[in-house]
Amino acid sequence: MPENNEITRFFGGSPAWVLVRLVLLSVVVGVILAALGIDPMNILTSLERLVRSLFNFSFEAVERLWRYFLLGAVVVIPLWLILRLLGRR
Repeated sequence: MPENNEITRFFGGSPAWVLVRLVLLSVVVGVILAALGIDPMNILTSLERLVRSLFNFSFEAVERLWRYFLLGAVVVIPLWLILRLLGRR
């Protein structure tokens, strides 16, 4: 009985239950990594590709934000200036 207690303590619970949890957690993490485009056969290349695509995506987002700012500023700033000038009278 003490041997079973040591095994349970080592695994952090019943070995069968720990195995089931590890399998389920592995499947969930595998689905997430597959969605991110990470391949288990060449994980370093996949991680590098993921970082590059996230880096490129961030620059695309900044470029879009800049374009939206310019588009809005073309309308907002002249209106603001006109309202400020008319408000002084």
